[in-house]
Amino acid sequence: MASTEPWLMENGNIKGLSKETRHGRTAHNMSSSSLRKKSDMALVAKVPCRLARLLLANLQEVFLGTKLSVLFPAIPVAIVAKCYGFGEPWVFALSLLGLTPLAERVSFLTEQIAYYTGPTVGGLLNATCGNATELIIAIFALIQHKVDVVKYSLLGSILSNLLLVLGTSLFCGGIANLTKEQKFDRRQADVNTLLLLMALLCHMLPLMFRYAGDSVAVTAKPTLMLSRVCSIVMLIGYFAYLVFQLWTHRQLFETPEEEDDGDDLTSQEAPVIGFWSGFAWLAAMTAVIALLSEFVVGTIENASESWGISVSFISIILLPIVGNAAEHAGAIIFAFKNKLDISLGVALGSATQIAMFVVPLCVVVAWIIGVKMDLDFNLLETGSLALSIIVTAFTLQDGTSHYMKGFVLLLCYIVIGACFFVSQTPLSHQSNNFNVGVESSSGGFFRA
Repeated sequence: MASTEPWLMENGNIKGLSKETRHGRTAHNMSSSSLRKKSDMALVAKVPCRLARLLLANLQEVFLGTKLSVLFPAIPVAIVAKCYGFGEPWVFALSLLGLTPLAERVSFLTEQIAYYTGPTVGGLLNATCGNATELIIAIFALIQHKVDVVKYSLLGSILSNLLLVLGTSLFCGGIANLTKEQKFDRRQADVNTLLLLMALLCHMLPLMFRYAGDSVAVTAKPTLMLSRVCSIVMLIGYFAYLVFQLWTHRQLFETPEEEDDGDDLTSQEAPVIGFWSGFAWLAAMTAVIALLSEFVVGTIENASESWGISVSFISIILLPIVGNAAEHAGAIIFAFKNKLDISLGVALGSATQIAMFVVPLCVVVAWIIGVKMDLDFNLLETGSLALSIIVTAFTLQDGTSHYMKGFVLLLCYIVIGACFFVSQTPLSHQSNNFNVGVESSSGGFFRA
């Protein structure tokens, strides 16, 4: 192997090639791999210089190893458009397109690193980098005191996974497998649903606390304190979930690979990028995501005004669809193959990660940098979240699926999207004065 593929030996002997040490692939890994394509290294292998051969192999794997490689040119075009003062709606749209392949590449690189680190560290990397795009966008929005953008985008990611991704997967899987009975393992779905209900409770308590209080001025500070306590509890719950997922009940979350499905990528056991190269590429991809995220946050309001679409609709509907297109497409592809466990693992796992990790982490980060963000997402947003989780829980209660279940979830998503489309509410740029409630983003509850 060293003579034909020297880039695989960058870190010495490859760890993880045997069945005993090979890491278990999660639903997110399998979903992302469905959009990858095998690279032909015949030309690269002829390069005499080892260093040049290694560099060219990495470039080919990173930039041409995905079916979304056609979207990479949007990244330099977005940077040029920003530097030369093109229309900000164009910068916003190009940045969104550029984020799509980057999100898939981050998943690919974390999987490559996991081949060397083993399943536990690899699982932790996937747990922290799985929604890196949403987290980076949220942090940049917090720095610019756009708390509403943070809330809208994270809420939209949860709704998108629960209704759009899961609904499309169940609908397409049901249509493609009309003659087969579709079943899935309820145990993983039950754990994720339980955590989503816990996250919903933590969102509803600050909202109910605000309504139960005498006035906004009296309840604002206690609501903020309650939200921070709930966020810490949610992070503890997410840590327990990681222990459950990576140690005590790993078998529930590992996806068995089938050799007869004809997909070379899903059964690939050898890494194609070295350990340190993977870390270097991951750092570079994260930096580019941060740059494009800053463009998105800085131009979202001008794009909203130019297109005549509310910021809430762009943040809740457009951002999650474009930013997670690769992961969503993978879930749908595996639903066509009647592998619903993978599709459910992607949709529910991502929703759980955002609700139990990204949202409370944003509250804690905002606390650290002096921005007062709470878990009160207002009545319309929290109500949409609650009904979505309840509908999803009822959909998955019997461990079987058909196209009608997916169709109903899609209709629910369309109705919620229409609700935020007609909701023309301006952003309330929350500063340290913490004007929650008086000028809330959902229409101004408790107006004086």
